[in-house]
Formats: sequence, C-alpha cells, structure tokens
Amino acid sequence: MSVLDALESGPATLAQLVRITGLARPTAHRLAVALERHRMVTRDPQGRFVLGPRLGELSIATGEDRLLAVATPVLAQLRDLTGESAQLYRRQGDSRVCVAAAERTSGLRDTVPVGSELPMTAGSAAQVLLAWEDPARVRRLLAAARFNENAIQSVRRRRWAQSVGEREQGVASVSAPIVGPGGRVIAAISVSGPIERLTRTPGRLHAQAVTSAAEKINEALHTQEPAAV
Repeated sequence: MSVLDALESGPATLAQLVRITGLARPTAHRLAVALERHRMVTRDPQGRFVLGPRLGELSIATGEDRLLAVATPVLAQLRDLTGESAQLYRRQGDSRVCVAAAERTSGLRDTVPVGSELPMTAGSAAQVLLAWEDPARVRRLLAAARFNENAIQSVRRRRWAQSVGEREQGVASVSAPIVGPGGRVIAAISVSGPIERLTRTPGRLHAQAVTSAAEKINEALHTQEPAAV
C-alpha cells in the first residue's frame, strides 16, 4: 500500500519510491515488481512506475467511484452559487484530466468536457495538484510552467490557487485541493470562466466558495457519508 500510495500522484522512479515510502531500496523494488506482475503497477515510456490498469478495472467492478459520487452534487451547487462552470481534475502522469464537470447553462462560459487532458504547467488546478507533490517532480514541471515557485508556496499557504490567462487566453479560474483519506491531495475542484466576469483577481470573488466546496468533498470522503448539497 505504501508503494501504491506513493504512485497516487504520478509516476516515480525507484529512487523516488524509496524516498517517498521510506522503504529499503531492495524492498521497494521487490514490491513494485510484484505489483507489476499483477498489473497493479506498470511502467511509463521513461521506465518510471505508474499505477496500473487493474486498479481501474477494480474500481469499475465496484460500481461506484467514491470521489465522483460525492463530488458531482457539490460541483452542481458550486456552479449555481458562482454562476460559473465547475470542474474536478485528477492528475494523470504529467497531465491533469477533467473527470467531472457542471457547466454553466447559458452565456459565455469556459467549457471543459469530461475526459479532457490538460497540461500540468498552466492553470489554477495544475498549481493545486502540483503544490503538495514530491519536490523533484515540482522542480521538473516548474521548468516549463507558466507559474513559479512563489505561486506554489502561496497555494500551500492559503490552500487555493488562481490563474488568469495561463491555460487559455481570456480565461480565469480558482481551484482548491481535494484530500483523500490517506492525507494526500488526490484531485482539484475548480471554477472557470471569462476574465470579464471573474476579473484579474478571481480569488477575491470565488476562493471562499471553491474552498468550501472542497471541504464538503473532503469531509464526505473522510466520513464515508454522502456530501450534503
């Protein structure tokens, strides 16, 4: 479980697994290879360990994804409260994937279809998903990012992020972290829309609503009870 937990937020080399888990190098290697044989772990094109397809198959077999089940009504509430499109992102390797969304029904909006794969180098959700990452991964992605270490430090301090025109010109967003029962950041909840409405300081408008929505999901995940709407 330590190895799987270490891979929850993205690919890891053997050295990174050793550092994150605290396991001895031979033990970490033996466990990772054993998990690989059972398709719980696989390798990416760079040879790094990543979560394997068997985990997704098991999740489907349960008939319910706990995060999506508790987040979906909260996203709809966040959309109605802010008047902007709301999204839920998970990290997948060096990208982030929109796994759920509640779209603004009319007018100018930022539409992110479920399944969209977006970069980890731009946008407030990327900042949130990166802020509590392994330092080596943070440094590697910051080299190509449109935000810097100061932005990441601000996210850690206030527990929300904002972006203006980072991912797409004319679009602003605000995001907050979703924390799993193990204490790791497993997703980011966001609202996004045109700068004309969100302004160049979107956090002043929507940080409180987004962080409150994140807390609802966090509480539901930790108590294993449905999130209140």
